[in-house]
Amino acid sequence: MEITDLTPAERRIRDAFPRGEGVDFREDPDEDAADGHGWGPERTVRADVLAALLLAGPTPNGQVAELNVRGARITGKLNLKYADVEHAIRLRGCWFERKPQLYGARLRAVSLSQSALPGLTASIVSVDLALRLSGCRFTGPVRLAGARIAGGLFLQDALIRPDAGARADADADAEEHDEPPLQLNHTEIGTDIVADGLTVHGQLRVNGATVAGQISLDRARLLAPGGIALHAETVSVGTDLRGHRLEAEGMVNLTGARVPGQLMLTRARLANPGGVALRASSCAIGELWLRRCPPIDGIVNLRRSQLDMLYAEPETWPAVVRTEGLGYRVLHPLLPAEQRLPLLEREETGYLPYAYEQLAAAYRTVGDEAAARSVQLAKLRRHRRTQPRHTRLWGLLQDVTVGYGFRPLRAAFWLLLLVLTGSLAYGLHHPRPLKPGEAPDFNPVFYTIDLLLPIIGFGQEEAFAPGGWYQWLSYLLIVTGWILATTTAAGVSRSLQRQ
Repeated sequence: MEITDLTPAERRIRDAFPRGEGVDFREDPDEDAADGHGWGPERTVRADVLAALLLAGPTPNGQVAELNVRGARITGKLNLKYADVEHAIRLRGCWFERKPQLYGARLRAVSLSQSALPGLTASIVSVDLALRLSGCRFTGPVRLAGARIAGGLFLQDALIRPDAGARADADADAEEHDEPPLQLNHTEIGTDIVADGLTVHGQLRVNGATVAGQISLDRARLLAPGGIALHAETVSVGTDLRGHRLEAEGMVNLTGARVPGQLMLTRARLANPGGVALRASSCAIGELWLRRCPPIDGIVNLRRSQLDMLYAEPETWPAVVRTEGLGYRVLHPLLPAEQRLPLLEREETGYLPYAYEQLAAAYRTVGDEAAARSVQLAKLRRHRRTQPRHTRLWGLLQDVTVGYGFRPLRAAFWLLLLVLTGSLAYGLHHPRPLKPGEAPDFNPVFYTIDLLLPIIGFGQEEAFAPGGWYQWLSYLLIVTGWILATTTAAGVSRSLQRQ
């Protein structure tokens, strides 16, 4: 088209473009661009005119041209496919009749903040500075797969809600409503993705993305009930992935993610009833924070992930938690082992020895040896339930007598109880001497100890022989002594093997 064939509104933009000056069509600074379909011709601009200025507009020497427009009604399609644009594009608070086409373009800087658009096609786009979509209202998919942005991507308070009832886009295809509304897969971001307050009705896809800084989804709402709300497999960030007060309806899938700093899900609400709510398997994460979250509604899968620190209150975990191969160094908040152990019963595959060893190691890291022993004892008790019935009996004896070696004072308690019982019984009724006149003076305490301890002899057991039920009591004391000695030896051996 001829660039001279312009309306008054378009001439204002043409005249301001070479000098980089802004053109503001707004009647009210707080107006909503979503109402732009009703704006009149005095603020209507053809997309072809804007494309012509960007691709061949006049640029006087000594001045920096820039397309800087606010509050325009843009008709037609802004087509910059494969274009090489040297000028900044700022179309803020504008209403777009059709989704801009930026596929494969090389751009300097782009800001569409506070605008209303039927979608955005910008796959494989290259942006030298930043791409700003803050506060935008999209009624179609935003395609940024494979984008290369040297600066940051900004999506604060944006709304992406594909709506079949919205105005039709001539380029829309039949499958558009089935694709993810926000596609950031395989993007490369030079600094951060800032999407605080973002709302997506459908899936946010970030698979394979590389972000040099952080991804911030604080207060974001990702609404894909029954589906995948956040699909971020193998995403790699330079620092943190934040989701403070994140609301996710559907699965949060972080399989294979690399987050050297913090995966911050404090006060987040994760819900996928009947399915997996959080899948963070095979991840490498510095710190995983689930602090003060409401109970997660759905399965949590942390299998084969490696964490430096895990912060989660026991009440946060759902009924099923998959922890096979999960490794962590520190566990917060520091709670008694009895409050952490029920989580290990929620693994679908049953008894996992490694999970108990990992929890015990975490307690040892902070110097809580008593809690570590409690976890080891719980592990052996859990293991006992998996054994045949005849084997369980021996385990039960070790547990009752010495707590599998983790409760050595329990053996002393049993020994003291039996010594008191035998001393009282034989003190009231002395057994008869085997060789009258040669037997030493009878001592009920040392006689009982002689019966109980097979490796110690005070000469009492060989010198006296009880009768009647006292004889049966002596048999009981002898058998009990052997059981105590054997289980104690087994417990000591187990302790030495651990060390």
